[in-house]
Amino acid sequence: MFIFPLIYVISFVVAFREVLKGNRAGVLIFLVFGLSIYTTAMSVAFMLGLKDVIPFLQPFKEILIITVFILNLVALKHRPKFHFIDYIIFAYLLYTIIYAVLPIGDQSFVGRLMALKSSSFYIVVYFTGRFLDPKTVYINKYFNYIILLTIAAGAVLVIEVAAQSPLQFHSGYFDYSYYFYNLDANGEYGLLTTFNSDSGLIRFGSFFTNPLEHAAATLLALAVIVGLYTRDDNRFNINGAGMLALGATLLSILFALSRASLVSYFIMIYVYALITKRKIIVNTVHVAFGLAAIYILYLFLQFEKNSTGVISVIMNTINFSDPSSLGHLAQWAEGIAAIIQHPFGLGLGSSGRVGATLNENTGGENQFIIIGVQVGVVALLLYLFIYILFIKTSLKWLPKLAGKERKVCMTVLLLKIGLLIPLLTSEVESSSYLAYMNWFLSGLLISMIMQPKTTQTVLVYDH
Repeated sequence: MFIFPLIYVISFVVAFREVLKGNRAGVLIFLVFGLSIYTTAMSVAFMLGLKDVIPFLQPFKEILIITVFILNLVALKHRPKFHFIDYIIFAYLLYTIIYAVLPIGDQSFVGRLMALKSSSFYIVVYFTGRFLDPKTVYINKYFNYIILLTIAAGAVLVIEVAAQSPLQFHSGYFDYSYYFYNLDANGEYGLLTTFNSDSGLIRFGSFFTNPLEHAAATLLALAVIVGLYTRDDNRFNINGAGMLALGATLLSILFALSRASLVSYFIMIYVYALITKRKIIVNTVHVAFGLAAIYILYLFLQFEKNSTGVISVIMNTINFSDPSSLGHLAQWAEGIAAIIQHPFGLGLGSSGRVGATLNENTGGENQFIIIGVQVGVVALLLYLFIYILFIKTSLKWLPKLAGKERKVCMTVLLLKIGLLIPLLTSEVESSSYLAYMNWFLSGLLISMIMQPKTTQTVLVYDH
């Protein structure tokens, strides 16, 4: 188990050394290998009696990002030309900072700062990628790191499933979560509720924080696989490692048992097929959708006769009568009511992960509602606008780009689409790995498309 905190520290040291040597894209080494195992590394450190060391390990990610951000600013040779998305993102950041500075809400100043970091630090990550010189980024190398990570996650998952015991059972995760975040193991089998499913099956998280992060990380992996192995002529040229990683994503999305991410997984494949004009996949999806509709109709007719097993899970999901769906509905209703009553928000820390830690949570289980409850309708609309703009911009630029620019564009586009449904059912931005990778790549994409046209012809070839 000691391997996890060891990898965490080594990846930080290697990444920091790369950054100081001038390779600021080396920050991705830590984002991939360090942040993906962040909670597991902290949990094992806690289990090994190193709880006093953990506060020094936790801020590695912020230290590294801020260092690269400052170095990127210092290295700028001229005032950058900003994209419209940059202005909207900066407006969102400034708006949330106001809620931290002013005495808005019930949280203390320190509590508001903690909530600000949780709700807006990924904007700093965005500008870190945004001000990075794309010519210095060898995206194939870092995408291949994610391929290796995906295969490793699949290998850990196979061991978990064979033993029918999540890694978190043995990593000190539950003691760590209770000590630092006040989270009780209140689910079945002594697990947190996120490890339970309505079917009675255990959900597996591999070395990620929990099954929900595991499932969402699988969507990132799928986006990277598609982006990396799709050529400029839309041919999907995958190698053995890629096939192994693709198989790992399928296992991961099935055994994480996250319905939102499972649906998103196949939506991403469908959107990819539409973009690359793969009629066989598109037609197969259409046929499968038709057969699924017929099957669901059949289940409706059989539900009164047999309300157990798979039929029960499917039907309870559709009619929102299972405990998980009811929990989502209750949290959504509470959050929406709070937004209606307080359109300018209840203040930072009133919802989401920080609010849950402080036992003062209002609403939740929906990224958009969490933002609206804390900082109001204006910030929520800005966040939605940013999200829509990224999808629109990626669709616009994808046909115009080639090489590594196109790989990043394809990855960002599919990732944004893939995370849309999980954003409706969880606080995706609370996952450091997902938030940092998502926003860093988003910033890098805007940096690429804002390069002078004479430079872009050089950038299309990756190393």
